[in-house]
Amino acid sequence: MSDYKHTLNLPETDFPMRGMLPKREPARVARWQEMALYQRLRQERQGKELFVLHDGPPYANGSIHLGHALNKILKDIIVKSKSLAGYDAPYVPGWDCHGLPIEHKVETTHGKRLEPQRARELCREYAGEQIEDQRQGFIRLGVIGDWDNPYRTMDFVNEAGEIRALAEMVKGGYVFKGLKPVNWCFDCGSALAEAEVEYADKKSEAIDVAFPSGDDAKLAAAFGLTELSKPAAVVIWTTTPWTIPANQALNVHPEFNYALVDVGDRLLLLAEDLVESCLARFGLEGEVVATARGEALDLIEFRHPLYERASTVHLADYVTCDEGSTGIVHSSPTHGVDDFNTCRAYGLEFDDFISPVQGDGVYVDDLPMFGGMMIWKANPKIVAALDEVGALMAHKTITHSYMHCWRHKTPIIYRATAQWFVGMDVTARDGRTLREAALDGIEQTQFVPAWGKARLHSMIANRPDWCISRQRNWGVPIPFFLHKQTGELHPRTVELMEDVAKRVEVEGIDAWFNLDSAELLGDEAADFEKVTDTLDVWFDSGTTHYHVLRGSHPYGHTEGPIADLYLEGSDQHRGWFHSSLLTGTAVDGHPPYKGLLTHGFTVDEKGRKQSKSLGNVVAPQEVMDKLGADILRLWVSSTDYSGEMAVSDEILKRTADVYRRIRNTSRFLLANLNGFEPERDAVAFEDMLSLDQWVVDRAAQLQARIETAYEEYRFLEVYQQVHSFCSLELGGFYLDVIKDRQYTTQRDSLARRSAQTALYRVVEALARWVAPILSFTAEEIYENIPGKRADSVLLETYFEGLSTLAADATLGREFWSRVLEVKQAVNKCLEDARNAKQIKSGLAAEVTLYVDDALEATLAKLGDELRFVLLTSDVRLAPLAEGSAAEATELEGLKVSVVESAHTKCERCWHHRADVGSHPDHPDLCGRCITNLPDGPGETRHYA
Repeated sequence: MSDYKHTLNLPETDFPMRGMLPKREPARVARWQEMALYQRLRQERQGKELFVLHDGPPYANGSIHLGHALNKILKDIIVKSKSLAGYDAPYVPGWDCHGLPIEHKVETTHGKRLEPQRARELCREYAGEQIEDQRQGFIRLGVIGDWDNPYRTMDFVNEAGEIRALAEMVKGGYVFKGLKPVNWCFDCGSALAEAEVEYADKKSEAIDVAFPSGDDAKLAAAFGLTELSKPAAVVIWTTTPWTIPANQALNVHPEFNYALVDVGDRLLLLAEDLVESCLARFGLEGEVVATARGEALDLIEFRHPLYERASTVHLADYVTCDEGSTGIVHSSPTHGVDDFNTCRAYGLEFDDFISPVQGDGVYVDDLPMFGGMMIWKANPKIVAALDEVGALMAHKTITHSYMHCWRHKTPIIYRATAQWFVGMDVTARDGRTLREAALDGIEQTQFVPAWGKARLHSMIANRPDWCISRQRNWGVPIPFFLHKQTGELHPRTVELMEDVAKRVEVEGIDAWFNLDSAELLGDEAADFEKVTDTLDVWFDSGTTHYHVLRGSHPYGHTEGPIADLYLEGSDQHRGWFHSSLLTGTAVDGHPPYKGLLTHGFTVDEKGRKQSKSLGNVVAPQEVMDKLGADILRLWVSSTDYSGEMAVSDEILKRTADVYRRIRNTSRFLLANLNGFEPERDAVAFEDMLSLDQWVVDRAAQLQARIETAYEEYRFLEVYQQVHSFCSLELGGFYLDVIKDRQYTTQRDSLARRSAQTALYRVVEALARWVAPILSFTAEEIYENIPGKRADSVLLETYFEGLSTLAADATLGREFWSRVLEVKQAVNKCLEDARNAKQIKSGLAAEVTLYVDDALEATLAKLGDELRFVLLTSDVRLAPLAEGSAAEATELEGLKVSVVESAHTKCERCWHHRADVGSHPDHPDLCGRCITNLPDGPGETRHYA
């Protein structure tokens, strides 16, 4: 037996079967950095249409977690896909650097009694260390960006830019100082933004409290009575006994009916619909003696149960008659937004408000009975005091959802303090209020997914004024001078803010804190005091459009920059999306973005939030060390990011399986390009074999779908389409069919070069399709493709060498689609025959296809080459009517008969042919293989 191996065109490539990503990826990152890939991209895309994804800055604290990885990979996929489409798509990463967590970390490490300037120095150092750690993590993920020149909110130029953005808002009339209840955390010692509040269960004391009548005659008249027969009281229900000392009013709904109920020793005022449930809760029996509409009770006085002061009825339409309540709300205006607004509407001035709770949660010392107590510890004492004076009607402990600080996980309160606000309903630009302009901006914004629009709209429509001041050391200052007598802003405030910004640009925020007022105010300095508050960190990140998009990293905008896209987690509708919308609208009259893309959060395979206690945390560093960053990137693309994204070790293993399919397909494509030089050996599309034309056409169709999917941020579809193409069209059909032609036809034959041309075109396209997702692997594929190469696949655009079949092609799309259906049906019959031990392989079989006329007309076009398509040694077509004993298939008009070939196997092509052994010079070969030997005339293939 002769060895004919040397006459075959066996596959060969340097592209390894195993990715060994954890080992190879770091070297790839180093090469990208050495070649200054990001800067090269900027040079090569200069002058192209611009696409700007503005980075929402992660907070500079702690190593990157899976949420960080998900966010940055999604951004990277978008930026790279835009570059692939020919855009100039810069990506400048950023970091949020100021705020409490860093300040708290420094205090924990160095103590709380640091000098403010020293505290700021340590905060800046700590933030810098955290940024470097996170930067290395993001780079290792394969994220390409301007890592050597990111923006940081603590950079002097950005701190100055933030002050300038505030000055624009002051100029527009949006900023004012006021006393309002704001979210307040005792542990932070500061106001909180809405986005810094979360809800968790809390145990509270639920009490019903009676406020005795302070004007019996007016109360009787309201109920149509000449007088009251006995003492009367109104009853409220609350879960915050600690607010009782601050009570200043009582709220009733103007349209509800209220009842006076005789319970024996007194009359109780309750909502009529709740009388029965209230009496049951109080353990009393009673009789309704009169009813009145809520509007009739307006301004009737009752007495505070513990202090000698009035509590007057105010009408309010936010009062409810929920089960468990009394239909009357006790109003402590310094601890509730609705209470505050109602009392203001009734004429209470700021000096009239009672605010006994200090910033640390302790009552002021001079508060009778409870002075010096922490409010939570005072709760039971207040309940006892109410009971002692006969005002406690009912009392029980309940568990309910309550506001907590998202950092400290401790309960917070509403607390009225003097703060700086951005007014939502200030009429300024073009006659619209900020709220109206922001809502108009939402209508102009594209949302992905679409439900984000309603979410953000609701938050803007219903939000209160934005409290932008904080009581911190580590933050951008609010550089205002207030007149000591009037409390008014200096008349040259905007001008002075620019002077401060110039100093901050050189010295950082210390320039303000160390400033002697006389340096700017001269002789006026004695009449003004410096504001020491700092800006909310959401103002920091929310104004980066102002000083990053047009300032330290200009993108061709001169004023009013608009990024093409902001992308963050769904919590940012109340965070960065929200603050950016308000500041952009206030400064420029429009949102700073054209589109908002929202992604969900990561959970385990059971839908549970990841936590160390559950042991289900997936750390990106561990995934990269074990599987590689490309597996993590492929997982991101394989998941519907619009909802919760499940991840676990098992899910990542399945993702790795899909990766291997894509890698092995790429390896087959590359290995069969052995000896192929595109410029020398490529075949024109019109001269290629029909099957090769078909696969190039399929790739062209797929590329169009992929371009659209990337354009519309549908990365799951890209993943599915590429996976399906590798598994079905290539692995399940085309690559199997062409193996014989690739291996057995002559080296330079049209049959082989046609297939190689198709493989070349497909792999050129494939490397680019997957580059935004599998960046490391795509680079490796690209480097192993023959022909002239750019320095990186990431410098490329979509491959333009894909052609499409003519609509009227004889062997066109419909033809090959039908052939593929037949092949799948025959494959099942061959598999059944193998399982039944009737044949050892497809090439050891001969099949008869019993077909109807239409199918016969289709398959007959392939002639003898049909056997190469079906991977059998022989195929015979017969009328369907003759196939009564044949195996039926799912394909209508087709039955199949499979028999083992009686002929000898050719040692070169493995086909069983009748002429094997009939050629004296080559007794082990079939006649076709003899023709394909290097000194033979060569085989002619037309179709497959």
